[in-house]
Amino acid sequence: MAIKNDLFLKALQGKTVDRPPVWMMRQAGRYLPEFMEIRKKYDFFTRCRTPELASEITVQPIRRFGMDAAILFSDILVIPQAMNIEVQMKPDFGPYLPHPIRSKKEVNAVIVPDIEDTLGYVMEAIKMTKEKLKDEIPLIGFAGSPWTILCYCVQGQGSKSFDKAKEFCFTQPEAAHTLLQKITDTTIAYLKAKVQAGVNAVQVFDSWGGMLSPEDYETYSWRYIQQIIDALKNEAPVIVFGKGCWFALRTMGASGAAALGVDWTCSPQNARYLSGGTITLQGNFDPARLFSPPAEIKKRVTQMINEFGKDKYIVNLGHGILPNVPLENARAFIDAVKEYSE
Repeated sequence: MAIKNDLFLKALQGKTVDRPPVWMMRQAGRYLPEFMEIRKKYDFFTRCRTPELASEITVQPIRRFGMDAAILFSDILVIPQAMNIEVQMKPDFGPYLPHPIRSKKEVNAVIVPDIEDTLGYVMEAIKMTKEKLKDEIPLIGFAGSPWTILCYCVQGQGSKSFDKAKEFCFTQPEAAHTLLQKITDTTIAYLKAKVQAGVNAVQVFDSWGGMLSPEDYETYSWRYIQQIIDALKNEAPVIVFGKGCWFALRTMGASGAAALGVDWTCSPQNARYLSGGTITLQGNFDPARLFSPPAEIKKRVTQMINEFGKDKYIVNLGHGILPNVPLENARAFIDAVKEYSE
């Protein structure tokens, strides 16, 4: 079936559009009152693992705001869970891994799982979501980058520096690369299964890529992301979002990815220049700017589109939407794009 509103897919293909498409990272979730109602009843991973709940949460923002793409409600840490690594989500704390991986022996115990066995619930959620979307808009599937997943697996929780993860890589590089390859193999199988289940594009989130120097980024993150792009690019468009990774945009631009996400610390002009000027870019509104008055948001979004250019561009935030953003401000962000005319 053809997607009725295919602006997002056209932008990924680099085609000319009347206006750029818009969606928001983390749009399915914590800033929506209807999501909070579900959150009161079910814990985090129950929401992820129950296809009825995940699909409902995915379409909630679409009903309310009418974005040009939906992104499946899930979490990047379902991958380590599938690999036999325990992950808990602690309220007011975030991810917690009670048994972090710090040795070669522990790396060797990590499995590359059967995706259908371990993550079949995600594929069910995709199928249910596709039914609810009725081919009105595309659906995005996602995964964390292997480096970002390693950060959690070794650190055991979120961190401002991921010092233990870096120490592990620099003192036990062989074990680190073995773990990164296992995560990569799992991620490729997972994203391929998502495409077969019906997602129209995939995004790789390298949330902690910016923690590494350019040289270490190439060694511990990019080479694994490149494997994912190579394995998937002929099956679905691949978007790569590296937070704080402006220094790698040239490499990313020549990778075969369909689009690159950019955060708000890189100007549209620099992003175009650094990425080589031909690839589709996505971003890069500072999520905290959604606290500005709606009129100011609209003005800034219009300016942002003018600076990126309306073609080969997807309007988004430079990171996930914050939980306490007023609904009218989120609406102003979306509406500014829909009302855009050069």
